[in-house]
Amino acid sequence: MTIVGVGLIGGSLGLAAKQAGLVARVAGVSRSAANRAVALRRGLVDEACEDLAGPLGASDLVVLATPVAAITRLMPEVARGIPAGALVTDVGSVKGPIAAAGDTALPDGRFVPGHPIAGKERSGPEAAAADLFAGAPCILTPTAHSRPDAVERIAALWRGVGGAVLQLEPAWHDDLFASVSHLPHLVAFALMDAVLALERDGRRVRYSGGGLRDFTRVAGSDPVMWRDIFLMNRDMVLKSLAEYRGALDRFETAIRTGDGDALAALMARARAAREEIAHRP
Repeated sequence: MTIVGVGLIGGSLGLAAKQAGLVARVAGVSRSAANRAVALRRGLVDEACEDLAGPLGASDLVVLATPVAAITRLMPEVARGIPAGALVTDVGSVKGPIAAAGDTALPDGRFVPGHPIAGKERSGPEAAAADLFAGAPCILTPTAHSRPDAVERIAALWRGVGGAVLQLEPAWHDDLFASVSHLPHLVAFALMDAVLALERDGRRVRYSGGGLRDFTRVAGSDPVMWRDIFLMNRDMVLKSLAEYRGALDRFETAIRTGDGDALAALMARARAAREEIAHRP
C-alpha cells in the first residue's frame, strides 16, 4: 500500500493496517522531510519517499491522503504509474470533484472515493494513532464507474482497521458534510476572527473561559487543508452559510425586539438537538 500524505489520517491508516496484518508493506510519500522522518521513526510506514515515482509501480493499493485540491491534481499521475490491477482510493472531505477526477483518470472503475470521519484538530504524523478509526464511520461514495469488487476491497480495508463502512452518493455527501462538518469549522475560524477584531491589548483572549475554548476547538485545525475544503465544496458551503446567517438573524430579531419567548424557544430546540448528539452511541 502506498499512502500519499503521511499526516494524521494517512499515517494512522498505515500504522493501523500494518498492525492488523492487512498489508505486507506500506510506502509513504511526502514532500516534507520532517514528516517522512517522523513516519519512519514511529513505524507508520516501512518506506518513506519524496515523490511518487518510486513506490507507484509496486503498489496494489494507493491511498491519496493529501489536502483535497492536491488529490485531484495527483490523480492522472497516479493512474499512469500504477500496475494494471491496483486500486486507488482517497480520504478527502469533499467527494464530488474528486469522484469526477477519479472517473476521468481511471474509467475502468478502479477508483473508489472514501472519507473516514476520524479527524482531530491536531494534524501531522506525530498525531497519528492506530486506533483512530476504531468505531468511526468510514464513508465510501462509489460512482457509476466504480467496480463492485473494488468497492468491497476498499470497504474491507476500512473494516479491517475498525471502521464502520457506510455508502453515500457523492453529491449527497458534500451537501451533508457542508452542514455538519465544513460549516462548524468555518464558524469556529470566523468567531476567532471576530474576537480578534474586537481585541484590546490582548485582554479579550486572555480573559476568555471554557466557552470560547471549547466552541473554537476546531479552529486549531490545519488552515491549508480547510481552505481547500471550503473552496472545493464552495456551493454547498455557501448554502450552509446562508442557512446559518438565517439562524443568526432569528436570534438577532428576538434579542432586538425583546422577545424572550422566541429566544427561549430557539435555544430549547438547539439544546435538544445538541443533547441528542452528545448522547449518541
